[in-house]
Amino acid sequence: MSAPSGQRLLTVAAAQLGPITSLDTPRSEPLARMIKLCEDAAEKNVRLVVFPELAFTTFFPGYIIEKQEDVDKFFEPASPEDPYAIVHSPNGKPLFDKAAELGIDIYVGFGERWTDEHGKVTYYNTALYYSASQRRAIAKYRKVHLPGRHEPDTRPGVTQQLEKRFFSVGDLGFQAFRAPDLVQGALKSKDATSADTAQGKGDPIVGMLLCNDRRWAEAWRSYGLQGVELVLEGYNTTAFAPQYPGSNEWQKQEALFHHHLSNQSGSYTNACFSVHAGKAGKEDHGSLIAGSSIVDPNGHIIAESKTEDDELVCATIDLAECRKGKERVFAFDKHRRPEHYETLVSQVGVQEPPLLD
Repeated sequence: MSAPSGQRLLTVAAAQLGPITSLDTPRSEPLARMIKLCEDAAEKNVRLVVFPELAFTTFFPGYIIEKQEDVDKFFEPASPEDPYAIVHSPNGKPLFDKAAELGIDIYVGFGERWTDEHGKVTYYNTALYYSASQRRAIAKYRKVHLPGRHEPDTRPGVTQQLEKRFFSVGDLGFQAFRAPDLVQGALKSKDATSADTAQGKGDPIVGMLLCNDRRWAEAWRSYGLQGVELVLEGYNTTAFAPQYPGSNEWQKQEALFHHHLSNQSGSYTNACFSVHAGKAGKEDHGSLIAGSSIVDPNGHIIAESKTEDDELVCATIDLAECRKGKERVFAFDKHRRPEHYETLVSQVGVQEPPLLD
């Protein structure tokens, strides 16, 4: 059955994963769980599934790992000759094969060990987008806003966050793309009479983020200026760190509040839907929040996880709903004033005004 005129319907899901408990958990275990979530998604007619950041492993940046050969076990090799090698590696191929079989697109996060044309090796926290209809990955994102620290905290019992130790800052920026064959009747370039009349009618415009990126308005706005309609984000977010003030429960609720605040604000101020999938529960390095959710262009959470286990959070969304915000409050072409935003791109740290006499 076709959608009513003007609607651009799409059923999406955040595939939350419960804990992957330890560094020694076999890769086959989370892989089997992810495939099961895809099968569940197919039963609900889902066309796009979003998996968490570093979905195939425990959150290894929470551990102190001394030997490089032990670090490398958590990364998938890639190169200019094979930029999406994980799609046919033993650690990823069964998932992507299942997605192609079921006709489900996938966003998924993983550790990427990139060897460039000169032999230089760089480690990234990466996500890719796999198109089932194309039977290939069509886009890649590397995390830009790395949290935490490089050197371990030597105090006993602390929760480590060592992403700056394990990863380099992403070098691909925030590049939106169109995901093919998800929306019926999408306008194609050959049929468009002008760019203005094509707005909001083509294949979905997608942007990707990873975890801490969601807290940075600059990342969202970069996508908003490309007309993004759907932002996909996987995360692993600490629920409790004993070195910081507050009880276990207070820290957890505060983390969930800031998680939702970032996602709802980003969706509202860029008039887009967003899908957020987390890894949740207790892993050896510490505990992680749940809160996997789907947010609409008005900033409302329309679906959210109820557990800290493997769980599929689904919603049928209408991308046409993005037009209200894009054509009114956040009509950037009418209201933005970039001549006054120089500080946003010329400055990194805080520069306070001079002290008063």
